Amino acid sequence: MSRAALIAQALTQACLADVRALKPGNVSVYSAGHGMVADDFVLSAQAIVEPLTAPGLRVGTRILKAVEATRVAVGCNTNLGIVLACAPLAQAALVAQPGTTLREGLQALLARLDVQDAEEAYQAIRLARPGGLGRSPTHDVGEPPRVTLAVAMAAARHRDGIARQYAEGFRDVFDVGVPRAGWALARWRSEEWATTAVYLGLLARAPDTHVARKLGPAVAREVSVEAARWDTALMRCHHPQSLMPMLLDWDRRLKRQGINPGTTADLTVASLFALSLQDILDKEFGGRDAVPSTAAPSAGLRSTLH
Repeated sequence: MSRAALIAQALTQACLADVRALKPGNVSVYSAGHGMVADDFVLSAQAIVEPLTAPGLRVGTRILKAVEATRVAVGCNTNLGIVLACAPLAQAALVAQPGTTLREGLQALLARLDVQDAEEAYQAIRLARPGGLGRSPTHDVGEPPRVTLAVAMAAARHRDGIARQYAEGFRDVFDVGVPRAGWALARWRSEEWATTAVYLGLLARAPDTHVARKLGPAVAREVSVEAARWDTALMRCHHPQSLMPMLLDWDRRLKRQGINPGTTADLTVASLFALSLQDILDKEFGGRDAVPSTAAPSAGLRSTLH
């Protein structure tokens, strides 16, 4: 199987694991919410795989084509954050060369993003019409960009968690999400519970910026405080199924209040995807990416699923 095909498979699996896992406040097979159902996300995942993983495209083009495909498939914004987060990861893996880790290649790629990437990403964001977007005094997406995508994302890093990844080399993904996914997969041998563990771990460490934009920073902080309690409980749990009733209750409470930590869910997908990409490159190059020591010594999400 070609590298591009393996990357496409990894992206599909990360997106489907996200839908199958319980992520309180977010849509999953356990509960619809926010005007969407799990099938919307399955269809969206199928729509974005080809444009995000086909060889020969630039990052901005991948983003725009993936959002266009999503609009055709489901007619609403289900996955803009996933597209924005996964496009550079896929690109970095597609062009990776031996001797360079996925993280190093991604950082070099982010530095090369240009104004054309920004133009196409802005088009995609306008097409997706994400909730709580509002207006920005600098580099507003409603106006033609005059800076590179990297500069535009850096300007938005304090109000958007995906932009923060572009500005900081996907630090949350590689320092929190990837090791958490590896650890949880080794502990429970369940991609669903590993997904929940990544989601709670990320949410506990940083208030969700989607929640903050829509409902205010105080609400976002409250959600993170509660996530930290559940994260601690899950990390101590040998049988995470025992927490299911309480997590489902929290899920219902969040959805009744219209609270959706959507950016955290997007970063969860990116973390699962990055773990699998590392595994793909390790196997091709015969090396081992620099995964923090808290990660499990297992293969990646891809190998765990088969």
